[in-house]
Amino acid sequence: MSIFKQKTVKKSISLDGIGLHSGKNVKIKILPAEPNSGIIFKRVDLEEGKNLIYPDIFNVSSAVLCTTISNEFGAKVSTIEHLMGSMFGLGIDNALVEIDNEEVPILDGSGKIFVEKILNAGITISNNPIKVIKINQKIDLKENEKFISIEPSEINLEIDFEIKYQNSLIGTQRNKIKVYEDDLNDIYNSRTFCLYEDVSKLRDMDLAKGGSLDNAIVVKNNEILNDEKIRNDLEFVNHKILDCIGDLYLSGYKIIGKVICSQGGHKLTNDLLRKVFSNKSNYSLLEINEKTLSPTLINKQNLRSIA
Repeated sequence: MSIFKQKTVKKSISLDGIGLHSGKNVKIKILPAEPNSGIIFKRVDLEEGKNLIYPDIFNVSSAVLCTTISNEFGAKVSTIEHLMGSMFGLGIDNALVEIDNEEVPILDGSGKIFVEKILNAGITISNNPIKVIKINQKIDLKENEKFISIEPSEINLEIDFEIKYQNSLIGTQRNKIKVYEDDLNDIYNSRTFCLYEDVSKLRDMDLAKGGSLDNAIVVKNNEILNDEKIRNDLEFVNHKILDCIGDLYLSGYKIIGKVICSQGGHKLTNDLLRKVFSNKSNYSLLEINEKTLSPTLINKQNLRSIA
């Protein structure tokens, strides 16, 4: 399978479940889409013509505990990051996501089911070359103890992510991945998590109304309350990496760059991308024009500027 050609799902994919924060039942369909259309969400429960929502960094209307995108008519879709991260990792460039409510279902709290469904449906490869964003210079942001940066990388999207929790079971975790080269199964399979003492706070904020031990890891002191304990040794930080990949996909394209983040989240990633796109000298929009290349050979000779 060429990673340099645009891809979509081969056939319609149907899923249903509960929204993590809304607590509402929701059905979605992931449908094939034409090359160069990108990812589009369509609220089928809303008025036609006002129900298309584009996952774009400037359409993010909230980044509190999940990523929410909205359009000019007030239509919104939230908790899109796990689906977006799964599609990014699998190389899905184009898809129409029909959804009948305001929040993507949380499923098991990870990207695992999205990935399995897409792989089972199959992937169609077009003749159209992919487009990528190549970072030209280092950009960083800091908010108290939180930090994120993105800088040039010759061949890949590298993510170096760290979390720090006072809870001794979670503690400090760090992982580094190369998105276009590494096996991402541990990333896809890693579930969202929270501390037991934060559950009531979330409910008071009118959030996590659909949360349960079926779709989130809950940590109480030094114990995981779920029957299923840890899927991989770095599951906590790996889930944050899944979120990060999904939020980076709101750039609209694959990215060639290196991201370093400590204790960040949805808002910090979105703020970083807004800073990147505030100045055209920070990035280049490029098209890969070679028919067959190793993913480790992405360089200036294989890319053509389309910006």
